[in-house]
Amino acid sequence: MFTLLAKNLNYGEGPRWHDNKLWFSDFFQHAVMTVDHSGKIEKIVEIPNQPSGLGWLPNGDLLIVSMLDRKIMKFSNNVLSLHSDLSDLTPFRCNDMVVDKDGHAYVGNFGSLHHSKDVKPTCLIHVDPDGKAKIVATKLDFPNGTVITPDGKKMIIGETYAGRLTSFDIGLDKKLSNRKVWAKMMPTWYYIGVRFILAKIYTMLNIKLREGNITPFPVPDGICLDSNKGVWIASPTTSEVIRIEEGGIITDRLETPDRAFACMLGGDDGKTLFVMTAKTSIPEEARSEKSGKIYTTRVKFSGAGHP
Repeated sequence: MFTLLAKNLNYGEGPRWHDNKLWFSDFFQHAVMTVDHSGKIEKIVEIPNQPSGLGWLPNGDLLIVSMLDRKIMKFSNNVLSLHSDLSDLTPFRCNDMVVDKDGHAYVGNFGSLHHSKDVKPTCLIHVDPDGKAKIVATKLDFPNGTVITPDGKKMIIGETYAGRLTSFDIGLDKKLSNRKVWAKMMPTWYYIGVRFILAKIYTMLNIKLREGNITPFPVPDGICLDSNKGVWIASPTTSEVIRIEEGGIITDRLETPDRAFACMLGGDDGKTLFVMTAKTSIPEEARSEKSGKIYTTRVKFSGAGHP
């Protein structure tokens, strides 16, 4: 089902299909990289404070989320510079990002200062092409993978810790409105309380809590959109990629060799699904294990919209 394309990554994230290559960030190699059809990896630029989401301005300049210092960097003509400083808008590590055709970026963050601990509802930040930033949505439970429809009028964003996809309408002024639950994967009763109770039981019994092992439902990490209005979700809790449609209809479930953290449609016809996997996203373990891999599989519908 899956074909191995690349290995020996620490932790790959933010895959984007651009200029006939897959672009991605490796958190703990602190670099943006590309991989071609043959599996050849090339380092594009180093980001000392850990890269994540990627996107391009209309003139071809690359925007890169710099996670730890909460900035958006711009890579142009082999020169790295500051595009926008988001540190006054959130205290939390910035993460995934989508950039629309006009160069407007929307950036999520972890909602926590420490990996998977004390996660709080947080904000989504809009950055215009000139680098001016402001908060455009609040009370999101770990805003993560994000897509924009081909007409530029709708955003769908994954709320990882709520196990749902949420949609917004995008106005001509790039403001967000009409917030709705687009699809739900995690039952409300589990989201509201059961996961916290289970975590406390694990702690009382002195059982080491591995990330994801108390969530038996799929959750959205990285996502991508296809031409038939389906969203592919990389689910690290269930080690699979899922294609889901509005309302929560799951049409495809593909088990992945390791935990799936991000996915992207690309290739010559847009019907190759690239999946970023790893055994763990815990920083201390991912830095040393180098378990990150990229797999591919063929799907029915081609990629659409942004990224």
